[in-house]
Amino acid sequence: MKRAGCLLFATLPVLVTAIAYLVASDHPDSDIPMGSGASAAPSSRQEAKAAAEDPDDDAAVAAMPPGLAAPKKKELAGKIVASAVNSTLDWRTTYGSVKDIGDGQGYTAGIVGFCTGTHDLLTLVERYTEKYPGNGLARYLPALRTVDGTDSHEGLDPGFTAAWKAEAKVEAFREAQRVERDRVYFDPAVRLAKLDGLGTLGQFVYYDAMVFHGPDTTENGFYELRERALAEADTPAEGGTEEHYLDVFLDMHRRAIEEKRLDHDTSRVDTALRKFLAEGNLDLDTPLRWTIYGQTYRI
Repeated sequence: MKRAGCLLFATLPVLVTAIAYLVASDHPDSDIPMGSGASAAPSSRQEAKAAAEDPDDDAAVAAMPPGLAAPKKKELAGKIVASAVNSTLDWRTTYGSVKDIGDGQGYTAGIVGFCTGTHDLLTLVERYTEKYPGNGLARYLPALRTVDGTDSHEGLDPGFTAAWKAEAKVEAFREAQRVERDRVYFDPAVRLAKLDGLGTLGQFVYYDAMVFHGPDTTENGFYELRERALAEADTPAEGGTEEHYLDVFLDMHRRAIEEKRLDHDTSRVDTALRKFLAEGNLDLDTPLRWTIYGQTYRI
């Protein structure tokens, strides 16, 4: 959804380091240096991102409980994210959502708030068009490439929003949104949270931060926020407590929201994520009650 990056260096969990070693061993041409500790590497964020986005589950991750990836928990995650992105619990009604919310990211659209200004919406339409060249959004690709990284609507108005809504009625485009959500946000967040020793709530915290700040290694991107947290607290995989680490990470999540814009509402952290943590609900079990942007939700 958002993009942001670069300051501190941090120690990656032992599991991530082990994966980096195994990847380098299996792939001699890998960019990951053999035997180098991630804690000392300037590219710690990139290594964390590579470990998170590895499409092949290693034995350690595969042996872990499903956590947020369990079907009922993933459905729950979709509802909570929808409450923050589209002010509803019914995330399946948000495929066609498209609006400029005035946050400097252009149009925000779809189930996780893909943005015309943050590259993820462009990537979604490009990948969709590769499979379905005649789709109703393909004609906007030149304009989407032009406005990428800006809040401009040049070449998109007046027809883009109508075209998005129309395409969102097509099941193939709905599937494309789900696939991109999982590929870019959900799967990497859950995988890295598991490597950090976090349970279901921690996995959701990573996912929420990934959606809001973007899966980036640049300033205020997800991986830079994680690095800030690692500088102040050990993950459970490093011997720290889950509660303390998540408390620190949520501080970074909130601070980064404020750094984007001082008047930005931080209730997704204050009265949702931090509320779950204060209640000790590390498994993100229902019933849940939270408030975002002044609206209270219950499941």
